[in-house]
This record gives sequence, C-alpha cells and structure tokens, in this order.
Amino acid sequence: MAKPADVSTKKLISLAPDNWVRWVTQIPNLVAEEILTSEFQWISRESDVLIRVTSPQHGEFLLLNELQLRYQSKMPRRMRAYAALAEEKYNLPTYPVLINILKTGNNEIPTSFTSNIAGLRAIQDYRVINLWEVDVNIAFQQPLPSLLPFVPILKGGENESTIREALQILRADEQLNQLETVLAFFATFVLESALIKEIMRWDMTVLRESPWYQEILREGEARGEARGEARGEARGELRGILSSIEINLELKFGDNGLQLMPQITEINDIERLKIILRNVVTANNIEELQQLL
Repeated sequence: MAKPADVSTKKLISLAPDNWVRWVTQIPNLVAEEILTSEFQWISRESDVLIRVTSPQHGEFLLLNELQLRYQSKMPRRMRAYAALAEEKYNLPTYPVLINILKTGNNEIPTSFTSNIAGLRAIQDYRVINLWEVDVNIAFQQPLPSLLPFVPILKGGENESTIREALQILRADEQLNQLETVLAFFATFVLESALIKEIMRWDMTVLRESPWYQEILREGEARGEARGEARGEARGELRGILSSIEINLELKFGDNGLQLMPQITEINDIERLKIILRNVVTANNIEELQQLL
C-alpha cells in the first residue's frame, strides 16, 4: 500500500507559485516572493496559504488563499478575519481569494463581507473561484500543476481521456506523482471505482485515507457533536451523520440521491450509518447504495 502523500494546500500551491498567484488574481507579472506562515496568535488553519507577492503595478502585498472543499455560509466573516489578521501581522495590504472545490448548490456565492452596526460599517471584498467553473484546459496550458489533481471536477474534465492525461503528467514528474491520490479521490465523482482502480492502481481503502475524504467524515462528526450538546450526545451524533449523508448524496447524485434519505433516516444504528456515509463517497451509482441498504 502506498504511503500517505503530502497533499496540503501549501504543497499544491508551491508547485508553481508564480503561475498560481497570477491565475488567482488575474494580475500579470505578479511574482511570488515567499510563502509566509498563516499561524496567528489565536488561530492556525491548514487550508490557508499566505504568500508575499510583488508586481510593478501594485507593489508588495499579501495574497491570502483559502481553499474550501465546500462553501460554507461562515466564509465571508472568516475571510474578513483572516485578511485583517494577516495585515496586522505583516503590515501589508491583503488580497484574499476563496477557492471552492465542490459545488453544493445553485445559490450565488457572495464575494464580500458587510456589516452595519449603528452606522459603523465593516466591508471586506474577496475574489471567489469555483473550480467547477474553471476550464480544465487551464490546468494543462498555463501550466498550473496545482490544478491537475482537481481535473475530474473542473469544467470539461470529467471524461476518462482527460483524467488519463492528467495522470500521465503527474506520474512523469517525481515532484507531482504523490498527488495521484488526490486525482483518484476526485475521479470517484465522475468515474466508476473499477475504472479508477484499473487506470490509477488505487483501491477504495487507499482513497479513504485521503485527507479530502477524512474532511467529509469530520464534517459529519462535527455536526454530530454540535447537535449532541443540545439534544443529547447519542441523538446529536445520529443527526449529524444523517446530515452529512444527505449533503454527500446531493453532492454526488443530486435529487436521485436525496430520494434515499427517507429510507436512511429510519436507521438508528450509528455504526451502520457510518458505513453508509463511507460508501456514499465511493459508490459508483445509486444501485450500489440501494443494495447496501
């Protein structure tokens, strides 16, 4: 079995930092001078990457990258907080960018935080990039190796030939081949698991060790803990897992997936629900889940 790879956001961006900062800002001639620590006095987040950049037009400033598996409603406030903390620590203006990986709905994602208390306003603008709206050709043409692991969920990247092309590039470069697990994980959303195993030499056991998969499971656990405080620990955990199953069914199978929820909500066995949650992530189709149920 392969060893876990370093697939952190910082690792991805550091593959081609100059091309990355120019892409997310759309500012030509921007140069990535240094990837700074995003650890502040009170908080530290692995999904943040803070880069000191310079350009002839705008001088020196900070580029704050926040990579999210799925958009959450608390992100505008978080973007405001992180931008302010970065500016306070490094005494430089900050350009915040929110990058959302998986689509969770059709609602428009806000590009600013605003509040008004007794006439005192707080405003924080930030750039939003939704990977499902990004043309897959950008990953190959610019080039942007940081985007190669996300090819299956980029616009136009869901077909087998394109995924194979991305895989060949990753395998041909010693610095990139460790990112194959990330590519394989996101391929589960568009290809059958048997095909993924055939062309990538990865099975579902390896994919379940992926940090992206673990983040989905942690989300269910967090929901359970939060609701457990108000409704009792066992009942709260149950509701949290059900909520995470529902999100992932909609994410992967749309309305057809949600049609399974009435049957799933009748299950009170937490361990069985955890098995269902794991299988939702890696299932090829609705029929596989129906057989499990």
